Amino acid sequence: MRTSASPLFVPAKGDRTARRQARRDLAEARHLARLADRPRRRASGVVDELDERPVYPGAGRPGAASARGGKLKLPPHRMTTAVAAGAFPFLAEGGLGAGGMYIGRDVHAEAGFSFDPFSLYGKVEGFTNPNVLLAGVIGMGKSALAKSLALRSIAHGYKVYIPCDPKGEWTVVAAELGGRTISLGPGMSGRLNPLDAPAPPAGVDADDWAGEVRKRRLLLLASLARTVLHRDLLPMEHTALDIALDEVVADAERALRVPLLGDIAVMLGNGSRLDDALGDQSRRLGAAATDLAHALRRLVQGDLAGMFDAPSTVEFDPTAPMLSIDLSSLGAAGDDTGLILAMTCASAWMEAALSDPGGGRRWVIYDEAWRLLRHLPLLERMQQQWKLSRGLGIANMLVIHRLSDLLSAGDAGSRGRALAEGLLTDCATRIVYRQEPDQLAATAGLLGLTGVETQAIANCGRGRGLYKIAGRSFVVQHILHPAERRLYDTDSRMSENPREFTPLRATA
Repeated sequence: MRTSASPLFVPAKGDRTARRQARRDLAEARHLARLADRPRRRASGVVDELDERPVYPGAGRPGAASARGGKLKLPPHRMTTAVAAGAFPFLAEGGLGAGGMYIGRDVHAEAGFSFDPFSLYGKVEGFTNPNVLLAGVIGMGKSALAKSLALRSIAHGYKVYIPCDPKGEWTVVAAELGGRTISLGPGMSGRLNPLDAPAPPAGVDADDWAGEVRKRRLLLLASLARTVLHRDLLPMEHTALDIALDEVVADAERALRVPLLGDIAVMLGNGSRLDDALGDQSRRLGAAATDLAHALRRLVQGDLAGMFDAPSTVEFDPTAPMLSIDLSSLGAAGDDTGLILAMTCASAWMEAALSDPGGGRRWVIYDEAWRLLRHLPLLERMQQQWKLSRGLGIANMLVIHRLSDLLSAGDAGSRGRALAEGLLTDCATRIVYRQEPDQLAATAGLLGLTGVETQAIANCGRGRGLYKIAGRSFVVQHILHPAERRLYDTDSRMSENPREFTPLRATA
């Protein structure tokens, strides 16, 4: 047995609990002795370090500061869900809420997933615009997603515009929803006059609106000329367009009719009148307008004759739930120039409704946009529409096959490449379906994907995609109603062949 100078002692052997209690009693006795001796030591000038420390009773500090039962505030700690799952395995993304259009199932959270760019704007941090980029290889269901999103948006009171339908796939959808489809092409009865001047929106001064209409017409004519000539216009050519438009509009107002593209082409060919209107005594303006006259002639007497060379046979109905421009008769051609010219004219005609801030919330969907990204005039018009989307209540959707389609807009450093990458930057929502292995690096670089996100898009099945929304990621399985599946079917020609070969029977 071990003894001590203190009246207490610690048994060398015995019950462990008894030994622990004995040590506690000894520590408490020494503490009480030190407290009793403190006045003597302070009077003698001896201050021990232990005397400066706060003294707590053996039961702990009393009151609210005891850290027992009060609120303990600790600094925040960040960790990945993989690490946090070790402590609490039931973690899932909170989602975007139940508002908006139902898309399908959040694969990781095992919950429903809804999306509405208009309702998210201003409510989700980092969500700066309603524009959407949708990319995916052929056959993965990206077209079905675009059509499903458009159809379900109409139930929320939104309208849908398709300024270019190169394959005619939206015609049946528009018909099913009670919308309208305008089919344009050589030999068809439909006509659109891109120089139509709509009535001014409510609250807009008539003179201000006339100036806006003139500016749009000039931009349209310049875009058409640049597309046909495959070059930028010279300063004198811009002047020729300006003078020709003013002369044609003045003639049309006297005749109480709307100016036509054919009138502009004829006026550009009348060099003497342009020179007289400008006061050019050297007759240089008429010579500069020769190329412009031949460029616009293609739309009224060339391969695009019969589409934009007469007054419009239809009127824009802003109350229609959906309006699509069917250009499938032009989309099959190897040369995209005709399609781009028609697309430019149709977009200018459709901008009348888009420019009205009181037109409500609208989707503008550019399907098969890879064909449009290679043409600078169209990119410039699209950029303007992207930039004004918030003020006009428009959500633009760009549908492409792969992210490298954006790089086909031009060489590095060119204006076309900058505009195409600007469209991507102005899309707060990026939806990426499966990409081929050779496209993963370019996709990850353009979108800033992590390794896990890159692997996700490499293994996505049909109808499943990665949704990047304001810095948050979701893997969503799109769910179609059986009626939608029949309506959106684009594989009928691959699964059905009415002219399937039938072997001939042998005859005697």
